[in-house]
Amino acid sequence: MIVAPGFIDLHCHLREPGQELSETIETGTRAAARGGFTAVCTMPNTQPINDNASVTRGIVERAAAAGAVRVWPIGAASVGSKGEALAEIAAMKDAGIVAVSDDGKPVATARLMRQVMDYCRALDLPVIDHCEDPSLFAGGVMREGPRSIRLGLKGIPAQSESICVGRDVEVAALTGARLHIAHMSTRASLEYVRAAKKQGLQVTCEVTPHHFTLIDEDVRYDSHYKMNPPLASREDRAALIEGLADGSVDAIATDHAPHHPSSKDVEFDRAPFGITGFETALALGLSELVHPGKISLKRLVELFTTGPARVLGIERKIAADEPADMTIFSPDVAWTFRAADSPSKSRNTPFDGRSFRGAPMATVVAGRIVYRR
Repeated sequence: MIVAPGFIDLHCHLREPGQELSETIETGTRAAARGGFTAVCTMPNTQPINDNASVTRGIVERAAAAGAVRVWPIGAASVGSKGEALAEIAAMKDAGIVAVSDDGKPVATARLMRQVMDYCRALDLPVIDHCEDPSLFAGGVMREGPRSIRLGLKGIPAQSESICVGRDVEVAALTGARLHIAHMSTRASLEYVRAAKKQGLQVTCEVTPHHFTLIDEDVRYDSHYKMNPPLASREDRAALIEGLADGSVDAIATDHAPHHPSSKDVEFDRAPFGITGFETALALGLSELVHPGKISLKRLVELFTTGPARVLGIERKIAADEPADMTIFSPDVAWTFRAADSPSKSRNTPFDGRSFRGAPMATVVAGRIVYRR
């Protein structure tokens, strides 16, 4: 077995407060522990939105009482994530946020993004953006291309993402702020990030397991394949894997997005975007990347540990005086994922019933075993 520093998930949705029918901090963090994660960053699109210190404190307190793993809140960039005025970012940082984002939608304008970045640079907080151009997104439900035409589903062009990434990189160059691109899915977006890194800008990015595993050709009339950004082309997936291998991509993040079955068990057009992701993330990394020889085992561990830690401006390693957070996993154990066995409240995953090679065996948080296989 492998002993690694504790895995960190930069991007998840725990749904609490306000959407406890789909997930709670207790159920979500138990699922995260089963996935080998010792810390998770929860996005602000709760009800109410985490745009002020009161909501942040509530999440921190609830996580301390009920969470199986560490919960690091991300605060909204704008009030109500409406893209009109800055949220109470400094007060939220004092209350415990580790970054800001209007996740679920992009920061609305370049002008607002500049204000957010200027403010966050002074606070030494990363700005995480969900990149899409709303005018191109325009009600689409999957990636635009031959498959969307065959299925008769409204498509979203790849440029919806990359145009927004380009805007954000330019504003990062203007401000010198720390920019992190969430759930990146296209080759063009990756090229913008590569160019930014070459310029010495503080620009990082993440890729989800479903985007390096599935493509638009896998989509069927099943809402478990509906996610945002949508599953991309075969060429885009190949580019993302190249980026994971060569260091252009900084982290693997799950974008764990639970939904109650009643909302997902509808027509594809009407279903919400998103899938669960905690418990299959490592297994997909091993099965899709390491075992086929696309990346090394050491590189995979970096993408779950030191990579996300650097995005947050912290350090994670196994050493004296470091937090006693560790993930122990087997690269070879054979198992089958059964969504019905998950501690998560939701079952919206395309990987239900899939057999894997490799899994977390134990998760240790602050010296305490929170999960043992």
